[in-house]
Amino acid sequence: MSIVPSLFGGRRSTIFDPFSLDVWDPLKDFPISSPSDVSRETSALVNTRVDWKETPEAHVFKADLPGIKKEEVKVEVEDGRVLQITGKRNVEKEDKNDTWHRVERSSGKFTRRFRLPENAKMDEVKAAMENGVLTITVPKEQVKKPDVKSIEIFG
Repeated sequence: MSIVPSLFGGRRSTIFDPFSLDVWDPLKDFPISSPSDVSRETSALVNTRVDWKETPEAHVFKADLPGIKKEEVKVEVEDGRVLQITGKRNVEKEDKNDTWHRVERSSGKFTRRFRLPENAKMDEVKAAMENGVLTITVPKEQVKKPDVKSIEIFG
């Protein structure tokens, strides 16, 4: 039994993933006593979760973006092979009469970047947002199978 999956919450980590351009934050799960200890921008970056799966036809990215409208998210292809997802979670308006007991939802800007492999068709990227989940589909080039010709053996 491996200890590595338990260190990363049972999910595949992008720490050693050559295609991920995310910055690893070793203190991301460390309890912090006050919200002023960490900037809200960093908090939003850390909490933006993205799954990346590869099917025979495409690379599919799914990002959880609850409470964010599609107009507040930008999907771009940068430098030919880098997929970039950016956006901003707005801070909830505070009323002077309100007493906050806990603030755990992050706000601020977030950015996630992924370097795509050579087989990605960058000119056919599609994105859709439904129920707070952003789905980005990057089709793959069809791998041409080599023509194989059987040769009869005489003798």
